[in-house]
Amino acid sequence: MTDPISIRMGGYGPPTTSFSRGLKLIGDTLEQQFGDRVRVHYVWNIMDFGYRAEEILWLVEHGVLALGYQSSSYLTDRVGELGFVDLPFLFAERDAARAAIDGALGRFLADAIERRLDYRILGWFENGFRQISNRLRPVRAPADLNGMRIRVLPSEVQAKTFALLGAEPVRCDLTEAIAGIKAGTLDAQENPFANTVTYGVHKFHRFHTVSNHFYISRPIFLHRPTFDAWPTELQRAMRDAVAHAVAFQRELAIEEDREARAAILGEGCEIVELSADQHAAFRAAVTPLLDEARGTYEPKMFDLVCG
Repeated sequence: MTDPISIRMGGYGPPTTSFSRGLKLIGDTLEQQFGDRVRVHYVWNIMDFGYRAEEILWLVEHGVLALGYQSSSYLTDRVGELGFVDLPFLFAERDAARAAIDGALGRFLADAIERRLDYRILGWFENGFRQISNRLRPVRAPADLNGMRIRVLPSEVQAKTFALLGAEPVRCDLTEAIAGIKAGTLDAQENPFANTVTYGVHKFHRFHTVSNHFYISRPIFLHRPTFDAWPTELQRAMRDAVAHAVAFQRELAIEEDREARAAILGEGCEIVELSADQHAAFRAAVTPLLDEARGTYEPKMFDLVCG
């Protein structure tokens, strides 16, 4: 009897998150289709085993895991094109962002990743619009960020964004961010509300602002030698399962956002909803970075945002 094909999938959150539930849907779909010809294993949160969140990249790249996900910002130092989707206020609406990442822009970025790294990119989970939280004061204008030490993802574009907004950006992994927030050595962070609640940040940060400054996706990447060695039937089934899981995860993400807002308010925190003029002040503050980007990234990338 032929041994089953082992498929190890991992992430960096509890099994209740939309991302973990997306992985479970992938596994369930494959097991339903292939039965005992496959054996699926899950590592919901690699941080529970002493890994840093960013190390999921290494774990997949070296074949320890067959499949993982991670915010695209973690790859910007190795795949420069990904810095483009870290630009602030690139997308105004969720539907437009999804259409771009599912369309030509997403294909362009997936090709860029695959040219440099040993991955197959099969889809993009939604991390979504990111908001600001802090322990010091309400943030309604860029001036309110002056002097705040804010954790940002390991992306130079994100660091430049918050420097222009007057904050002191600190690029670091999620594990370090959580420790710094708990210790008070970091004043602020930026994340979708769901992440803020998942990692317990709302228990340390009273002030939250709906800034929608970045829209971030999490590519679903597979170890290329492993994927390419699978039978064609399994490769095709994995692609289909990932597409189904992406749609599923994105719908869950909308509900997660609503639940997270309620949890933040339930903790006694404040949520600031910016007016149109207040939001425009944030966009104006980062204009130099957007102007610089015109000379950094291929012109067609800006066209792909709309198409």
